[in-house]
Amino acid sequence: MHSTLPNDLAQWWMPFTDNRHFKANPRVLVAAQDMHYTAGDGRQVLDGCAGLWCVNAGHGRDRIVRAIQQQAGDLDFAPTFQFGHPLAFQLANRLGALMPPGLDRIFFTNSGSESVDTALKIALAYHRARGDGQRTRLIGRERGYHGVGFGGISVGGMVANRRTFGPGLVGVDHLPHTHDMARNAFSRGLPAHGAELSDRLEAIVALHGADTIAAVIVEPVAGSTGVLPPPVGYLERLRAITARHGILLIFDEVITAFGRLGAATASERFGVTPDLITMAKGLTNASVPMGAVAAARHVHDAIVDAPGDVPGIELFHGYTYSAHALACAAGIATLELYADDGLFARARALEAHFETAVHRLADAPHVIDIRNFGLMAGIELAARAGAPGARGTQMLRTLFDAGLLVRVTGDTIALSPPLIVSADQIDEMVTMIATALQDLA
Repeated sequence: MHSTLPNDLAQWWMPFTDNRHFKANPRVLVAAQDMHYTAGDGRQVLDGCAGLWCVNAGHGRDRIVRAIQQQAGDLDFAPTFQFGHPLAFQLANRLGALMPPGLDRIFFTNSGSESVDTALKIALAYHRARGDGQRTRLIGRERGYHGVGFGGISVGGMVANRRTFGPGLVGVDHLPHTHDMARNAFSRGLPAHGAELSDRLEAIVALHGADTIAAVIVEPVAGSTGVLPPPVGYLERLRAITARHGILLIFDEVITAFGRLGAATASERFGVTPDLITMAKGLTNASVPMGAVAAARHVHDAIVDAPGDVPGIELFHGYTYSAHALACAAGIATLELYADDGLFARARALEAHFETAVHRLADAPHVIDIRNFGLMAGIELAARAGAPGARGTQMLRTLFDAGLLVRVTGDTIALSPPLIVSADQIDEMVTMIATALQDLA
């Protein structure tokens, strides 16, 4: 049954939203199937961003729906503090098999933000268990997005997400971002220039001492800041530096895991294995909130089997809904769907067409850069004088009215369609964007 628009919109304080404008001009979605949403006025809206980078298998997939329905009747909730249920172990086993070799110890959360804070706490606990409790410093990156927990916004580098909430965690430093339009504008795939930016970690090590640094966290491909693929060789150099200094490397793969880059993880695609991987979004195809952290065995074992540790709880951390039964059922069905439909390979096969299509916008009005990797693209527009972000916001609203849902960050349009997208639908998205740009002031 499709919900109707309520008469009073005031009660819901909406997240990351211009509440005043929205409630005067609501954009309401009432149903979804495959590649399309149904808007409140009955229009079909093509999904150009997989909801919020998360509906990787498309909307309304029967296998996932049936799994959730059945599980709700069998076991709605089971506590996971000192108890367990079968699906949690089944999903952990299946998920571990998708991870890089050795990263098969899975801690379940409920969101990407919780996954990040969990990974940061695991990193601190790891060093403490090894007798290196002085390693408490955390290193993020400028323009990084790691969710909205206090740990995540502290290591994150998106200014608007931080400025209201005070200094955050102490002992945090940041690497420079890799966005270099002077050398890399309109790059196709990985930018050629900028691997040396990873070497800035050596300067941070020299300043604070390696024995004070617990972990470095980066998005292999930054998404929410406008799609920033890593320069060729950047991640490899970062891995080498962290390994040399005994610093844990965390890949935030909340966006990039589960096929977005044509592989199970960005780690697999790039051939670079971190110590921890954070996930969420595509884990359940966004049908039930769920996240996870995959930890290397040496990290897990250092905490769980710490020498001289007394019997009892090893890690004082978790959530009421960790490994929620409905989420586990959805996760298992989702991973089966990815495998049976070959969606990761399908995304990889579409990559060349997607790249060619989005770069057709290079000569469109206001476009100053296009970046792409996998089924992710950022189309950056010149900011309007004195009004940064205004053009991006206008494009979001104009495209929705035209029948296309996109993600906008600042003046960058982000595309990340479900992996079931067709070549014709990719072309349709690009045509709609091109038309809207022609009318954009």
